[in-house]
Amino acid sequence: MQLDPAAAAAGFRLFDYETLPSTNTQALILARRGESAPFWVTAREQSAGHGRRGNAWVSAPGNLYATVLVRDPAPPATAPQLSFVVALAVYDAIGICVEALGKDLALKWPNDVLCGGKKLAGILIESEGAGESLTAAAGIGVNCASHPADTSYPATDLAAEGARVSAGDLFYALSGTMLARLKQWHRGSEFRSIRADWLARASGLDGEIRVRLPDRELNGRCGGLDEHGRLALRLGDGSLQMISAGDVFPIAVKAGMT
Repeated sequence: MQLDPAAAAAGFRLFDYETLPSTNTQALILARRGESAPFWVTAREQSAGHGRRGNAWVSAPGNLYATVLVRDPAPPATAPQLSFVVALAVYDAIGICVEALGKDLALKWPNDVLCGGKKLAGILIESEGAGESLTAAAGIGVNCASHPADTSYPATDLAAEGARVSAGDLFYALSGTMLARLKQWHRGSEFRSIRADWLARASGLDGEIRVRLPDRELNGRCGGLDEHGRLALRLGDGSLQMISAGDVFPIAVKAGMT
């Protein structure tokens, strides 16, 4: 793995491994040991990769497993916006490496990248500390060579879509696009710009949707995103529910129904 020269010049460092339990876990360990941020952790394979709510992330060799760790990325109230910044950087990197897929790529709230309506990449942000001592690790998994079967949301990989891209080439591009998107965000002061770019690439923010939360599921009509990046869901009783995180699934409307 290699960093884009611009990222290296901006102070990013790279810790590259053959195998790790989890790049997020290792990044946070390094941060606790005093390694200065920002830095990247990459691995060819993970033995204990995980997604949101502890879901297992299948981590076969050939795919990209990377974590970018930053300290105090933004004031506490705006730090959760980092997921949109990272999602855009991943989208950009894939588009750079595979221009032909550009028309098929889309972003799924809050932080997945889709290709042809199937999940191509996922992001998990884990943090420690609070306030001005917040450490955030943004884990990124991109299916380059393979993808898991029997997932709750359909999945795909770059090879299956006809694109041969190595994890190394994709990471090189990603380290550059991440730097650019973090600069654009400007520690949260320019989220309006990030939000506009994210919405321009979004999928599934219209029509009827199901939102899966840790303790329940909600059905309703999507009302877009507010200025903080929260999902607005109009429930059947007319009330508006603002959601900060959850899994979104489209609800197919039967023919003849409105």
